[in-house]
Amino acid sequence: MDDLFSDALRQLLDDQCTPAVVRQIEASGDGAALWAQIDTSGFADALVPEAHGGAGLSLQEVQGVMALCGRYTVPVPVAETMMARSLLAHAGVVGVPHGSITLAQGQRAADGSLACAGVQLGRVADAVLVSDDQHMWLLSTQDAQRTPASFVLDADVHWSAQQVTAGLQLTQHFDMRLLLGCINAAQLSGALLAVFNQTLQYANDRVQFGKPIGKFQAIQHQLSVMAEHSFAAHMAAQLGCASDTVVPDRVRVAVAKARTSEAALEVAALSHSIHGAIGFTHEFDLQLFTRRLHAWRQAGGAESYWHSVLGRELVDHRNGLALDLIRSATDVTA
Repeated sequence: MDDLFSDALRQLLDDQCTPAVVRQIEASGDGAALWAQIDTSGFADALVPEAHGGAGLSLQEVQGVMALCGRYTVPVPVAETMMARSLLAHAGVVGVPHGSITLAQGQRAADGSLACAGVQLGRVADAVLVSDDQHMWLLSTQDAQRTPASFVLDADVHWSAQQVTAGLQLTQHFDMRLLLGCINAAQLSGALLAVFNQTLQYANDRVQFGKPIGKFQAIQHQLSVMAEHSFAAHMAAQLGCASDTVVPDRVRVAVAKARTSEAALEVAALSHSIHGAIGFTHEFDLQLFTRRLHAWRQAGGAESYWHSVLGRELVDHRNGLALDLIRSATDVTA
C-alpha cells in the first residue's frame, strides 16, 4: 500500500471515513457526502483510460486502493465504481457517468424485468452495472425497488421491464462474479490486517492477573494464527490483482478469493475470542470489520466456489502437472 496514490486516499479516509461516519451511513443509508469527497478527489477514475479523462492505471496498480477500502470499512462503492467506470470506457461509453456504481449479477424474467439479489452496497449506490448470462446494463437505483438484504448496506434490487429498456445496454459482456471476486479479495485483505492490528493492540492493552493478556501463551498462539492468515491473504489479494489491464486472470482470482475467504472465518473468530464479549457490542469498532469479513467472504463467491474453479482448471489441464498450474498462476511477471 506504500505508493503515492494509496497514501493520498489514506489521508482522505483518515479524515472523512472514521468509524463514526461509517455508523452514521449504516444507520441512514445516505453516503452522499462521503462519496462526494472521494469522487471529487479523482480516485473513482483511477482505472479509466487517460483518453477518457482517467488516470489510466492497471488493476495491479490500484490493489492498494481497494485494500484501503477494506481497511477503513468504506461504506460507499469506491472499488466497484473504479471497475465499473473502466468497463464502461472500454465498452465505448462516451463520458464518465456521474455518481457511484456497484456491480451485480442479475436474472432477467420472462416479462422483461430484472432482479438482483444481495447487491453489494446497493442501498447507497446511485447505479448498478448488471450482467446476466448474455447482456449487460447500467441501471439507476433511483426508481428501482430496493429491499434490505442480509448485510446492512446491501439490497435486493428489482427493475421493471420499462426501466431496463430505458437503461444503458452495453455491447460487451463481463463476468461479474470474477470482478466481484477480485474486488472483495482485495477488500478482505485490508480488513483482515485491520482486525489483526486492532486485536494485537487490545491484547497489549488489556491487563488481566497483573499483566497484558498478550503475554499469555494461549493468546500469543491465537495472534500468531491471525497473523499467518492475514498476511497470507494480503499476498493472495496482490496475486489476484496481478494484471496489466482492468480484467483479472480467473485462476489468480480463484486463488485470491479462496484464500482470503478462508482467512475471514478464522480471523473473525479468533479476534472475537481474544476480545471476549466486548468485541460483539455495537459500541466497539471491531464489529464494523468482522461483519464485513463475513459479508465479503460470500460476495463474489465463497471459498468453496473458487475451490471448484481451481479444481475444474486442473481437470481441464490434466495432461500437465498441478505444479505447472501453480507456477503459471503465481508468476506475476509472466
